[in-house]
This record gives sequence, structure tokens and C-alpha cells, in this order.
Amino acid sequence: MFFSPQLLLLLTLSIRTDIVAGYFICRTDECITSSSDLSDAEYIYTKYFNKAPYIRFNSSVGVVIGFTEYGKKVADNLNNGPVLQQLQGELDRYCKTNLQIDYADILEKTVLPEVHLRSEQEADADRSAILMCSAYNFYPRDISIYWLKNNKKVTTDSVFIEEMANGDWTYQVHSHLEYKPKSGEKISCVVDHASSMEPIITDWDPSLPDSEKGKIAAGGAGVLLGIVMAVSGFIYYKRKSPGKLPVAT
Repeated sequence: MFFSPQLLLLLTLSIRTDIVAGYFICRTDECITSSSDLSDAEYIYTKYFNKAPYIRFNSSVGVVIGFTEYGKKVADNLNNGPVLQQLQGELDRYCKTNLQIDYADILEKTVLPEVHLRSEQEADADRSAILMCSAYNFYPRDISIYWLKNNKKVTTDSVFIEEMANGDWTYQVHSHLEYKPKSGEKISCVVDHASSMEPIITDWDPSLPDSEKGKIAAGGAGVLLGIVMAVSGFIYYKRKSPGKLPVAT
């Protein structure tokens, strides 16, 4: 499955604020686009008085709009003077120049996903097995994740996919496969992403369930710790043992 959301890029390229006689005056210059070719790019110029907008120019509209009685007078003056032509030229001069830089520096970068495959539920007489394949911390968001059985794409078993944003421009996705295991069967998770030239394939090893693997790992760690303690004790004993006393003849 591919996730292909529309990307919205908003740049507030200029914010100017002043406080005059206790009043708050602010101006913003914004550039908005949702396409890498900038075909739908917009330039928006807004002036605020006490945090409320009173005039705005949008390149898609082409003229200055007033929102208050005073703002309408200002808009009429700007629309009938040389400032309007200057505002109309800001889309190419100001926005597209900076948006191209940001696409190259940020939005065209890729981050390789970290792929993990684990068992969520073991099969028994009454229920199917469930595997979960997870891809973590990747960018951009578009990704394809699917399953193989004996190198053939799974189309019959139940597959559920959930995707989440991490909040730092990276994403994670989890695919769940519910199936009935068969002897000698090979299960693989495949992740396709722009950061990798080839699909990332992770094979499932059903030799031991996760719980048994954990027990073996814990047991191995305990044995290793015991050996280290025994060797340390022997060395300590040898260092502290007194040498043999000479025997008189």
C-alpha cells in the first residue's frame, strides 16, 4: 500500500512588527505551495492592526483586498498605484526562488527506514499466527509495505496496516499479517521506500518463538556472568594466598 498525501509547504518569509502609540502593527509575507513544480504557488501579503488583518494581497486574486473601512481605503490606493505591480511580481521574485531552495535542502532529502519483524501471536489449534513488520523513522512519507510467502506476494491472508507521524518530519508504519503457519514455509516482509535503491526484505525466523528466544538470551547471559565471577574469584584467591614456607633440614 502506498501513502501519497498532498504536501503543503508554508514559508513565512517576512514578519515585521511595530508598536506605535500603544497599538500593535504587523506585516507578513507568506509563500504557500503543495507541489514540487510550484505550479500552485501563492504569495500572500497581509497587514494587521492590533492582531486583526485590515488588508491582504493574494497572488491568485491579483489585487489588494480591504477588510475594514480604513483597510478598504488603503486597498484602493494600492490597487491604483505602482505598489500593485510590485506585489504581483513577488510570486516569482520572492516566493519561487525561496521555495526551490527549501525543496532542494529539505523536502527532497530521504531517511532510510529501520525495519523490524516480530511475532505478535503464536498459532495454536484455535487461532492463527500474527506477525508484525514495522518500519521506523523514515522520510518522506510515501512507502509500500507488503508480505511474501515463498517469494510470492501475499493476497489471501488478512493484512492490516497502520501509519503514524512521529512529529519530527519522520514516520512509522506497521503491517500485521494473520496466517496459518505451514512446515517449511518462508515468510518475508518487503519495504519499498525512496531512500533505498532496492526493496528492503526481512525474513521471518520461526525456529523459536520470541518468549523462548528471550529465555535463551537471559540464560546465556547468566552463564556468562557466572563464568566471569568464578574466574575473578580464582584470581583473587591466588593473589591473596601466602607462599609456601621453607622447610628446615
